[in-house]
Amino acid sequence: MNLGLHCRVGAGYDETIAYAKRLGCSSLQFFSGNPKTYRVGPIDAPALEKFAANRQSAGIATAAIHTSYLINLASEDPKISHGSLRLLTNDLKFAAAGAVPFVNTHLGSYGKRDRNEGFAQVVAALETALADIQPGVYLVMENSAGAGQLCGGTMEELGALVRAINHPQLAVCLDTAHSWAAGYDIDSPAGVDRFFDLVEREIGNDRVVMFHFNDTEIELGGHKDRHWHIGEGRIGLAGFRAISTHAAVRGKTAILETPGEEADDQRNMDRIKSLFAAA
Repeated sequence: MNLGLHCRVGAGYDETIAYAKRLGCSSLQFFSGNPKTYRVGPIDAPALEKFAANRQSAGIATAAIHTSYLINLASEDPKISHGSLRLLTNDLKFAAAGAVPFVNTHLGSYGKRDRNEGFAQVVAALETALADIQPGVYLVMENSAGAGQLCGGTMEELGALVRAINHPQLAVCLDTAHSWAAGYDIDSPAGVDRFFDLVEREIGNDRVVMFHFNDTEIELGGHKDRHWHIGEGRIGLAGFRAISTHAAVRGKTAILETPGEEADDQRNMDRIKSLFAAA
């Protein structure tokens, strides 16, 4: 399992790699730009090529870009949906330039529109993004916490998107905090088994290329996106221990998006690594 953290890149790619290496990561995730704006900057190919080479030298086996928080492929507002697609396609080009295999994205919210109509729009947007995707890059859909009209809150809906688009470079990321908030009880071996059985049936475990490992203090089915420290929330050590021993996660990439600063990151990394070491 390639375990890592979401890392800041504001101080430069070299510091990003140094931080990940210092905390014992074999993977990392980052934003390609400001995640709270629709603006996209030029792609610095030489800097990204150096970033890729330095990651490899540092033993960072995999990496992921997390797209902007503003992306909403399901919006009925053309300005938002077109801007979202522009952000997504830019990150796919950025990933190709920097040998980053995964571009992880939220899908957005249907708002007040008909879900079937919104679903068709999301399919069309993802197909457009995938039309020019480069080899070695995966467009990765992240499950949501399922609040209100959010897209991708159930394994059934994610599976329906995979089947509707049927592209080999379309993949899935499962966030444990979002899964719990959406009502999947992954705090025990039995619950984890049920969850991954459903994932295999609706999506296919081979389509799940990465995970976000986050605990949460939200109640089961609470439909809120709130991350907490590994083993200190409602999923707990029992849940993460069961996940660490499950065949569905073997050989995959997992990113921690837990809150806090370096000491918190180190504690969370040490805890999740110890669980996998004992698995």
